Amino acid sequence: MAGRASSSRGARSASHRPPTRARPGTIGTLPDGPVPVATGTVELRRDPDDPNGVTLVLNGVPSSHLDLQDPTRLDFEYMQQMAAVVDRVAPPGEPLRVVHLGAAGCTMARYVQATRPGSHQLAIELDSTLAELVRTWFGLPRSPLLRIRTGDARAELSRLATASADVVIRDVFAGSVTPRHVTTREFTAEVARVLVPGGVYLANCADRPPLDVARSEAATVGAVFREVVAMAEPAQLRGRRYGNVVLVGTERTDLLDAPGLERAVRSLPAPTRLLRSDELRAFVGAAGARRDPPEPDASGPS
Repeated sequence: MAGRASSSRGARSASHRPPTRARPGTIGTLPDGPVPVATGTVELRRDPDDPNGVTLVLNGVPSSHLDLQDPTRLDFEYMQQMAAVVDRVAPPGEPLRVVHLGAAGCTMARYVQATRPGSHQLAIELDSTLAELVRTWFGLPRSPLLRIRTGDARAELSRLATASADVVIRDVFAGSVTPRHVTTREFTAEVARVLVPGGVYLANCADRPPLDVARSEAATVGAVFREVVAMAEPAQLRGRRYGNVVLVGTERTDLLDAPGLERAVRSLPAPTRLLRSDELRAFVGAAGARRDPPEPDASGPS
């Protein structure tokens, strides 16, 4: 099941929006109350003081937030952090090829299409019913601009062509936990295979103190990609509460060290700290990369 754990406080993201935007498609009729889907139930929660805002809640977990009229508004802090990186992958307005592992409400897909019209995107969502509903509800771009494929994120990733994406975004959850099989070095190597040379991998890692998962995931991304940063609110990085850490991996040496990214992160509505180089190594500490379990010995007794 794909979903999101978030530290959203409803802060509006405006400071990093590029000037090029496309209007959203036609919004469908939104339901009141829970709706059954293949993996449980989905509910769209509305705030009377925010008529355009919708929070998609999957099995009780806030999974996506969307502004029905403004796809560039991102309320979840980790999505604002991801957008700050995506905005710098290519010149403003230039289309990208993006793979979203975990679709839910397709918030990031809407953002990319609004800021980079003509982008070709693939969203992979485990829940086939949810995928059909969000297309109806949120006026998502149609194929080939946005294809939604149902299936397991890792299995579907393995079927994609080598060097076929500029960006891969992993936002896969089962409840509040990312399934282990999409956190390992072997999985991350598959992401690197699908990316073009210099492509960018963004992973949403939700963790709680003492951040053992986030540290091992950072070590895992660093075992595959030359350049790695971690972004999160300072309290989260100090291990004070449950929240989200965004990990970024790439072979590009000009993207993550650029002063523009540091400025963009500092200007986000919620305080955000960016860890790289020595600070990131100190954060990882002795944590090792995550690995797939060993294959069972099929040879049998001799």
